[in-house]
Amino acid sequence: MANVGEEVSNKQVIFKDYVTGFPKESDMYVTTSTIKLKVPEGSNAVLLKNLYLSCDPVMRILMQPVVPSDFSSYTPGSPLNGYGVAKVLDSGHPDFKVGDLVWGANTRWEEYSLTTATERLKKIKHTDVPLSYYTGLLGMPGVTAYAGFHEVCSPKKGEYVFVSAASGAIGQLVGQFAKLFGCYVVGSAGSKEKVDLLKNKFGFDDAFNYNEEHDLDAALKRYFPEGIDIYFENVGGKMLDAVLLNMRTHGRVAVCGMISQYNLDQTEGVKNLMHLIFKRIHVTGFAFLDYQYLYPKLLDTVLPYIKEGKIVYVEDIAEGLESGPAALVGLFKGRNKGKQVVVVARE
Repeated sequence: MANVGEEVSNKQVIFKDYVTGFPKESDMYVTTSTIKLKVPEGSNAVLLKNLYLSCDPVMRILMQPVVPSDFSSYTPGSPLNGYGVAKVLDSGHPDFKVGDLVWGANTRWEEYSLTTATERLKKIKHTDVPLSYYTGLLGMPGVTAYAGFHEVCSPKKGEYVFVSAASGAIGQLVGQFAKLFGCYVVGSAGSKEKVDLLKNKFGFDDAFNYNEEHDLDAALKRYFPEGIDIYFENVGGKMLDAVLLNMRTHGRVAVCGMISQYNLDQTEGVKNLMHLIFKRIHVTGFAFLDYQYLYPKLLDTVLPYIKEGKIVYVEDIAEGLESGPAALVGLFKGRNKGKQVVVVARE
């Protein structure tokens, strides 16, 4: 194990250049630099040993030169970054001490990082659960699922809930939150194996493989003969169009993501928007940034659920930093089963 003060090699995943279409492993490459395991004298920086990295669909958006105003594009020739879990090796910051475990945004895809962006880091106080959960269930996806369902959707017991991309990092949680709340829940996913996960692992009332459905409108009518009260949107495109035909009056749509559109040069249009008027449907786009204040409430709610076995969380673990590019690209091919995590080190 390397000691503080040593100069060591530092493996990194570098973003090569801006991407059009589906990302490829060749859009990234693994290299090795060096880093001194010491915070410079007088600096308030923190030196981190990165443990777990999160693969998230939003990372595809950051691979283009023009991004929404709340985001920053990746810099060609620099490491990728995203959410991650790390251990503090050295600190010049009064709020962080050696040995602290942290999670947060802007975690660079490298073995060791020196960062001054400490405002993006949260200390991990509960270590009796897998640390990797802080990239998912107890991190950004957890807050997004919790806020999206409970705050944005304003659910009522007994309502009919549909979740697309339901076996992913966020969808699997939304379905479980909805079931715990007393709703009827159906999810869609892209394979038989994932459909089995939804029904047998996560407790969805029913689920279907969208790749086997030639008519999404007919499929939704089959699973929701009474219509849909709440749609948790992760996909966009044809699925959203079909859902609008099947929403009930005063239904709610929480728009979390649209993964079907991220790799298209020309995004698909939505044809059934008139149903927003006919059925007085409330559609709300939202993001984790809007609901970070709910993090303590998420922990208070979810930690007991984990210990009582009322919530389960499935992760797809890729071992080693060099496996990162394939794991990230796999998100857009539907290869992951559950939350995609890259393990850099296990402490």
